[in-house]
Amino acid sequence: MNRLAAEQRGRRGETIAAWFLRLKGWRVVAMRVKTPRGEVDLIARRGKTIAFVEVKARRNVHDLATAIDAYRLRRVAAAAEILLPKYGKECENMQIDLIMVAPWRWPHHLPNVWHG
Repeated sequence: MNRLAAEQRGRRGETIAAWFLRLKGWRVVAMRVKTPRGEVDLIARRGKTIAFVEVKARRNVHDLATAIDAYRLRRVAAAAEILLPKYGKECENMQIDLIMVAPWRWPHHLPNVWHG
């Protein structure tokens, strides 16, 4: 698969994940935020909780099992530390979430996956 197709699949997955979060009562405050320490796909708030969300989109559900690792979650957590002062004002809880997207399946949301 070429890089352009992977990029398009990733963007489509992020859009699906953002709508999924909205349906669950979250407000998406930012998408694709880059920092020197990593990138966060989605930043969402619900009440006093802010979530920094990593989205993984794959061609099939079987490929999702190997889509994420501790290294990638560490990078999201490092980026979240930088972004928290800007996006987390008045928040009492912060979490790192994972949303996995595959065709013809509901997105799978795993809240608070990082406890590093």
